[in-house]
Amino acid sequence: MAIGAWILIALMSIWCVESKYMVYNTTSKIVPGKLNVHLVAHSHDDVGWLKTVDQYYVGSNNSIQGACVQNVLDSIVPALLADKNRKFIYVEQAFFQRWWRDQSETVQETVKQLINSGQLELINGGMCMHDEATSHYIDMIDQTTLGHRFIKQEFNLTPRIGWQIDPFGHSAVQAYLLSAEVGFDSLFFARIDYQDRAKRKDEKSLEVVWRGSKSLGSSAQIFAGAFPENYEPPSNFYYEVNDDSPIVQDNMELFDYNVPERVNEFVAAALSQANITRTNHVMWTMGTDFKYQYAHTWFRQMDKFIHYVNQDGRVNALYSTPSIYTDAKYATNEAWPLKTDDYFPYADRINAYWTGYFTSRPGLKGYVRTMSSYYLAARQLEFFKGRSKVRPNTDYLADALALAQHHDGLTGTSKQHVANDYAKRLSIGYEEAKKVVETSLASITSSSSKTDSGSPVTKFQQCLLLNISYCPASEVDLSNGKNLVVVVYNPLGWKREDVIRIPVIDENVIVKDSEGKEIESQLLPLPNASLTIRNHYSVAYLGKFPSVTPKYWLAFSASAPPIGLNTYFISKSKRPDTVVAAPSKSHVVYISEEKQNDVIEVGPGDLKLVYSANQGKLIGYINSRTMVKESVGQSYSFYSGSVDKKQASGAYVFRPNHTYSTKSDGQASFTVLRGPLLDEVHQRINSWIYQITRVYKGKEHAEFEFIVGPIPTDDGIGKEVVTQISTHMKTNKTFYTDSSGRDFLERIRDYRKDWKLEVNQPVAGNYYPINLGMYIKDASKELSILVDRSVGGASIKDGHLELMLHRRLLHDDGRGVAEALNETVCILNKCSGLTVVGKYYLRIDPLGEAAKWRRSFGQEIYSPFLLAFTEQEGDGWTNSHVLSFTGMDPSYVLPDNVAMITLQSKETLSNKKMGKKSVKKIPQTSSL
Repeated sequence: MAIGAWILIALMSIWCVESKYMVYNTTSKIVPGKLNVHLVAHSHDDVGWLKTVDQYYVGSNNSIQGACVQNVLDSIVPALLADKNRKFIYVEQAFFQRWWRDQSETVQETVKQLINSGQLELINGGMCMHDEATSHYIDMIDQTTLGHRFIKQEFNLTPRIGWQIDPFGHSAVQAYLLSAEVGFDSLFFARIDYQDRAKRKDEKSLEVVWRGSKSLGSSAQIFAGAFPENYEPPSNFYYEVNDDSPIVQDNMELFDYNVPERVNEFVAAALSQANITRTNHVMWTMGTDFKYQYAHTWFRQMDKFIHYVNQDGRVNALYSTPSIYTDAKYATNEAWPLKTDDYFPYADRINAYWTGYFTSRPGLKGYVRTMSSYYLAARQLEFFKGRSKVRPNTDYLADALALAQHHDGLTGTSKQHVANDYAKRLSIGYEEAKKVVETSLASITSSSSKTDSGSPVTKFQQCLLLNISYCPASEVDLSNGKNLVVVVYNPLGWKREDVIRIPVIDENVIVKDSEGKEIESQLLPLPNASLTIRNHYSVAYLGKFPSVTPKYWLAFSASAPPIGLNTYFISKSKRPDTVVAAPSKSHVVYISEEKQNDVIEVGPGDLKLVYSANQGKLIGYINSRTMVKESVGQSYSFYSGSVDKKQASGAYVFRPNHTYSTKSDGQASFTVLRGPLLDEVHQRINSWIYQITRVYKGKEHAEFEFIVGPIPTDDGIGKEVVTQISTHMKTNKTFYTDSSGRDFLERIRDYRKDWKLEVNQPVAGNYYPINLGMYIKDASKELSILVDRSVGGASIKDGHLELMLHRRLLHDDGRGVAEALNETVCILNKCSGLTVVGKYYLRIDPLGEAAKWRRSFGQEIYSPFLLAFTEQEGDGWTNSHVLSFTGMDPSYVLPDNVAMITLQSKETLSNKKMGKKSVKKIPQTSSL
C-alpha cells in the first residue's frame, strides 16, 4: 500500500476519535509544607490614560488602545459561575458602579452571591487607584470614601486589602492613613526603585511591616508587599485572546501536547519567586491592564495549570485572592522586616527617575486643588441648607474629583485629550456645586424676621478665574449708588483673618464691615502681565473677551468666624480726597536701570524683605519680632530636557541635560508698590517669567506669585523651569518634605536609608513630591516653603531649596503615553504654550517654632476664603439679611491642630458605620 494511503488512514483514525469532556480539579486549598502558589486573577483598569474613562468603559476609540471594561465585567460573571473554585478581584469602583447600574436585578443578585461566596472580591475599594505623590490626603480620603460607601450599602462589606499596584512610588500616608487606619489587613504594590527592589530580592524583604507614622507608631502599621517585578504574571503566562504565551495543550490525540513542559516551567517560575520570598506562599498576579475581556481564555488555562501542577506534586497551585494570601502570611508567624518612611522617588532603571510627573501639567494640578478646596466648602454649605435629593448637588463634583486623583490623572501622565476630559468634568461639577453654594448662602443670609415671604431670593455670583484677575461680579459700576456686597465664607474650624484682593474698575471706592464701619483698604494697579493673562485666558476658557478692563486690585482685610461667614460692602466714596483713591500716594516705584547703590526694604509690618536696588534681587530676610535675620536669594533657571533616545525627559521621567539661568532678554524690570496693608515687588524676569512678591502688614511670611509661560521652544529645547531659594544655612545635605500633605519626612541628598544608593542622576534622583511644603534647618533657624498645588522639589545644594514650577518638553519618555508633554492653548486656531499662574510662600523661624505655621497656614492655603458677590441698593441689605453666621457654638473654636475635613448629613454618609476593624498583630524585626 502506498505511504500516502497509510497517512490518510492514520489521520482519519485521529479525527474519528470520540471527544470526551475534561473535568479539571480546581478544588485545591493551601497545603502545609508545600510551596503554595496563589493565582490572583485581576484586571488593572485605568480610569483614564490613553483613552478617557468613558471610552475605556464602553470600548470606543480602539485605534488608540483595544480596551473595554464592560467586556471585562460582563465576561467575569459567567466565567466564575462556570466553576465555583475560580476567583477574581476587582478594584476600580468608578467602573464597577457604572456597570452595576446597567445590570438587571437577576444579574445583580448573581453578583451578590459571587461576592458573598468569596469568588468575586472588591478590594482597595476607591473610585480609582489614586496617585500617592500628587494627591492630597483629603482627596485620597474623599475618593476612597465614595467607593467604600457604595460597597457597604450594596454588599454590607468593607474592603480588606490595599491594592496600589500602579502608582509611581508610595507615600507613608498611604500606609498608615489610607491602609491601616482604613481597616485594611495588608497593602500590595508594584513600583519601587530598581535598586531597592534588587536589594530586597537578595534579602527576601519585598514584604515588610510598614510603619508609616512616627506619632501613631505600631498602632497604624500594616503588612505590605512589593511584587518581584510588576503587577503582571510571570513571563510566558499571559492568556488574553491574542497573547502569545503557550497554552497548556493537554489533548494527547492532537499535535503539540506540552503538559510536562508547561508544568516544569510553572514549577521553575514558582521556585524562582520562592527564593526571594519568605514563607512557603507566593502570589502570582494573573492579569494586567484591561485583561479578561474574554475571561474564559484566562480561566481555561489556570484550570489546567492547577490540575496538572497539583498532579505533579512539587508545588501546590490554587485560585486565591490577596485576602487569602494575607491570611496565610499571618498564619506563619514570620518575623518581617520593618519599613519606615516611604518609597519615593521611584526609578524603574538607570537614568529613569519618575520625578517629572510631580510637576507635569501644573495647570491641571492647580485646578484640581482649587476644586478640592471648593468641594470641601460646598459640602459644608450644602449641609447647612439641607441636601437636595435632586440636582443640583455636590455629587458630580465629588465624582469628577475622585476620577482626577487617578494615578494617570492628576499626575499629568495621560494623553492631552484625556487631561482635557478630567478638566471638563471638573468644570461641569463646579457649575453644579456653584448653584448649591449660591442657594445655600442665599438661605443662610436671608432672615425670616427681616424679610417678607414675597421678597426675591438673593442671587450671588462667584469668581473662579480670580487668579487671572477676572471677576465680572466685582468689576461693576458703583456710581449709581449701589453697594457691592461681598460675603466671605470661612470653611475652617477656627476664626480667621486674611487680606482679600478683587479687581475693580473705579479707584474711588471704600470698604465697610458688617457694622457699617469703614475699614482700611488699598488699591494696587493691575500690571500689564496680569491683564495680558486675563484677556487671553478669559477668551480661551469662556470664548469671549472681557467687557470691561479693571484698573486696580482692591485689597482689604476680612475676617470670618469658624465655619461661618461675614459680610463686607464696597461703595463709591463720597470723599474725593480719600487716601486709597490716589494710587500715586500708595506706591513708590524703583526702576532697575537707575542702578541705585542702596538697598530697598519691603514690608509694612514686622517682616522685611531686603532687595539690592541696583540689581533688583532679593538679598535678605528680617523679622523684627522674632529677631531672625538671614541672607536669602531667589532666582529662576531651567533644566533642558534630555533627548537621549534611550531615556528622554517626559511626562513621567525627569532627566535633565543641562542647567541654564534665565536671561533677562532686555525686558527685566523691578517695581515696588507700597501701601498700608501690603507691599508688592513686581519683577519681570524675562519675556516669559513675571513675579509678584507680597509682604503683608499682619503676616510673617512672604507670598511669591509667579507667571511662567509660554515657555519658548523655538530653539528645539524642552525646558523644566525651577525657582531656587538660596541661603548660607548649614544643612548637611538634609531637608524635609511632606507626605501627601500631612507628615514631614527627612530627606538626605544622595542617600537612601534602605540601601546604598548608586547615584546616576544627582538632580532628578533627589527630587521629591511636594503637596504641602518643604523646609530646611540649621542650628538656629528653619526656612519653610509652602505651595498651592503639587510640585516637585529638592535641595540640590546645602542651604538651598528649589521648586519645579512648569515643564514643556518636545519628546516622549517611552512610558506608554506616546506624546510629548507640550501643552498649548489655542484661540482661533492659533496655539501657544500654556502659561501657569501660581503661588508659593516663604517664612524663616527660630528653630523649633515653624511647625505650627506650616500646619495652620498650610490648611489656610488649602481652604481659602470662599467669596460670593451681589449688588444692593443703599442699606437695603443690612436691614434685611443676616450679616454674620457660624455653624459652630459661638463660644467655641476647634483647636489649632484639628481640621474640619468632612461636614455632611447622616443621610448623605449613610447610617451604616464603616469603622476601623481590629488590627492583626504582625511580628517584625529591626529596620532594614
